[in-house]
Amino acid sequence: MPINVSIVIYKHTVAEIQPLVDVLREADCVSEIFLIDNSPFRQDQFVDLGVTYIFNNQNIGYGAAHNIAIRRTLEQNIPYHLVLNPDIIFQSEILAKIDAFMNNNSNIGLLMPKVYYPNGEIQYLCKLLPTPFDLIFRRFLPKAWTKKRADVFELRASGYNRIMDVPYLSGCFMFLKTESVREVGLFDERFFMYPEDIDLTRRMHQKYRTVFYPQVSVVHQHAQGSYVVGRLLFIHMKNMIKYFNKWGWFFDAERRIINNETLKQLK
Repeated sequence: MPINVSIVIYKHTVAEIQPLVDVLREADCVSEIFLIDNSPFRQDQFVDLGVTYIFNNQNIGYGAAHNIAIRRTLEQNIPYHLVLNPDIIFQSEILAKIDAFMNNNSNIGLLMPKVYYPNGEIQYLCKLLPTPFDLIFRRFLPKAWTKKRADVFELRASGYNRIMDVPYLSGCFMFLKTESVREVGLFDERFFMYPEDIDLTRRMHQKYRTVFYPQVSVVHQHAQGSYVVGRLLFIHMKNMIKYFNKWGWFFDAERRIINNETLKQLK
């Protein structure tokens, strides 16, 4: 079935984006590629890539920018929408495999493949719903003190080698069923950056399956910018506070229930 794809860019060059666009254009199932530009300057040369180029003239945030394209997909009634980071590398044939799997499992609203670093190490992006400790406090503690809890939070005991229902999937590659988005809503635009994927996965998980699908994989050149850039750390903290203000800090009964159910499937 047809798939629309959205990629949000910020001060990227054509040379950086073209390889990903070329891969997407190789896939027969891809209908339209949206390039949403949050840069402070317009770059008309992106139009030559054969994409739908949308210039926002300001950085409106990750989720808000993707929402522009997702709304178009909803209007067009395209069955699936892929939210994609610009630093993702993969082979075009995986999209057909994901498409087929989603077609055979109509109760899945969101899917994420296995994700690797460029050096071949797994990125542990399947996670439980976070507590304030998981997203805020542990950032300021030695890793040795938090490793055991982090291993549980990132579901490492699963081995990342089986299909799993996961309540928090990464926003770097979100394969969405359009009708599920129509029901649960778009990215929450209160979050400028970072927790928008937690929030959307959680809302999706309430009504649909949100699945880790390790039968296909991608490479993510993930830099963890908020760990090294002070301004990004501030943005991260600010938006995490917004997330917990929305869902609850220490008293979140739904979080406890969902996390317990997630851990049970691993036994």
